[in-house]
Amino acid sequence: MRNAPLKIYIAGHRGMVGSAIKRVLSNQNVEFLIRTHSELDLTNQQKVLNFFETEKPDQVFLTAARVGGIHANNEYPAEFIYQNLMIEANVINAAFQTGVKKLLFTGSSCIYPRLSKQPIKEESLLSGYLELTNEPYAIAKIAGIKLCESYNRQYGISHGIDYRSIMPTNLYGIGDKYDEMNSHVIPALILKFHKAVKSNSSSVTVWGSGEARREFLNVDDLASAVLKIMNLDLNTYKNLSSDQNSHINVGYGSDITIRELAETIADVTNFSGTIEFNKNMPEGTPRKLLDSARINSLGWKPKISLKEGLKSSYENFLKMSK
Repeated sequence: MRNAPLKIYIAGHRGMVGSAIKRVLSNQNVEFLIRTHSELDLTNQQKVLNFFETEKPDQVFLTAARVGGIHANNEYPAEFIYQNLMIEANVINAAFQTGVKKLLFTGSSCIYPRLSKQPIKEESLLSGYLELTNEPYAIAKIAGIKLCESYNRQYGISHGIDYRSIMPTNLYGIGDKYDEMNSHVIPALILKFHKAVKSNSSSVTVWGSGEARREFLNVDDLASAVLKIMNLDLNTYKNLSSDQNSHINVGYGSDITIRELAETIADVTNFSGTIEFNKNMPEGTPRKLLDSARINSLGWKPKISLKEGLKSSYENFLKMSK
């Protein structure tokens, strides 16, 4: 029976996903090994290896990433592919080199082809062309999945390693970054509508036609899914997946149009003006709804409704703004 705390390294502990995982684990018998970006640059291979050799974590949650919305992905494709590739390669390889047996990598639903059959099954990976606006980021995330799979295939039996991947749908919640140009759609819209209310603006303009559909999951629900998958016994995990299709989708189960999302956020922020849509601006993949049958078969379901989650997000945003 283990009495010593489990040494856990959360790469990206201050990000939205990493901080949510840390909140869930904080009441368990764990010792967090955490470093800020200024303390440990994950794109620096030698520094990452030195950290692992010194700290020797038992488990790793790889949530660190360069992230952003459509604008950021379009403006900084080189940074998005380079930084994410380096982070994943350095952390996964250092984990293996220093004897870490369990690792969980969090990716993104943008890994799937732009015109995937809906809802998107895990088997759709690499079956078609990616959405161009976030292709570099998506390719980096695909590489992260394949790194985990490749290390498992080559060293799973000989070294007893078990590196897993989950692919969440669009996330929002505590820890979101609020920037109209570089954020994901929910924080960008919350900020936009909030400013409109404060300035008594009569209208708000939203990118795209408003007809693109998206699925949204609260990050606290994702954190519960992460722990569910991480703690799953190996045989059950293998029965859910395959050696070269090992990632697990984590979705909300239904989607809405961007128009409906904007209208809901307008209601949450008490905006009473008109909502206009700029069809000249990009809106990304037409639809992106995940098939979450694999994780649902384990009894996991999201608990936070979108309306409830948006209200909570806006309340948290107001606290942050004070």
